[in-house]
Amino acid sequence: MKKYEIMYILRPEIEDEARKTLISNIHGILTKNGAKIEDVNEWGLRDLAYEINKVKKGYYVVVRLTSADSVAVEEFNKLTKLDSQVLRSLVTNIG
Repeated sequence: MKKYEIMYILRPEIEDEARKTLISNIHGILTKNGAKIEDVNEWGLRDLAYEINKVKKGYYVVVRLTSADSVAVEEFNKLTKLDSQVLRSLVTNIG
């Protein structure tokens, strides 16, 4: 089982309920494809290091998960790149 850490940044103007639903949907992508989420840490609204599409703040979420193969991570990358509510994401293999 490989371990991954995923950080993604959501648009700051998303309402609380919509953000919770979006986070749940994103995590659903991972679990439907065989990943097991071990920890979710919502850092909340923070300043970005640099502007992304004229946006200066973002809602940060960090997820640690295990997966038998890379299908879940590949599907996460594919779908979050298409979602305009996700500003950026980074997947790191941690073991």
